[in-house]
Amino acid sequence: MAPLISEEEIKKSDEFFQQIHKIEMEYLDYWMENTLWDWEFWVSIFLSIIPWLVWFIVRKRGSEARLLLAGSFGIIMACWLDFIGVISGLWHYSGRVLPTIPAFLPWDFSLIPVTIMLWLQYKPTYNPLFKAIIYSALSSFIGEPLFEWIGFYTEVNWSVFYSFPIYIIIYLIAYRISIAKTFDPL
Repeated sequence: MAPLISEEEIKKSDEFFQQIHKIEMEYLDYWMENTLWDWEFWVSIFLSIIPWLVWFIVRKRGSEARLLLAGSFGIIMACWLDFIGVISGLWHYSGRVLPTIPAFLPWDFSLIPVTIMLWLQYKPTYNPLFKAIIYSALSSFIGEPLFEWIGFYTEVNWSVFYSFPIYIIIYLIAYRISIAKTFDPL
């Protein structure tokens, strides 16, 4: 059976894939020579594991499923937005744990979801918009510049001021997920 997409489109797509694959292999070589086992690699490993250990110790017992669902939303959004930002040339990372997408594992899979989950369970009766603004300010105006100062993150065509409303929205949606009353037994 012939594909619905023309042979010409498939061939052109394959040419792009081959170029991307070549660049990815060159980056893998660079990563193995310049990042793997260096200090930034170990800091990234630490930032990937320690927040989850902290969450496991201080998590609110009985609310793990709700928190993990909200945290999973944070992971999905962080990875998706990171992917768009990196491929659009808005920012890039060094010191990666793995030379893959998502670009910076500690941020996407650990720091964002864990801080969201901890923030959700801390003072749960406080105004969620107020908490979202504080969370966003800490992430945008302290977290991102700190990672840029360390050298893990480089803004190209981006500003922390663009990140600020995005973190607010992510937090507020994670909050809504965490308080959902629609969980029924299977």
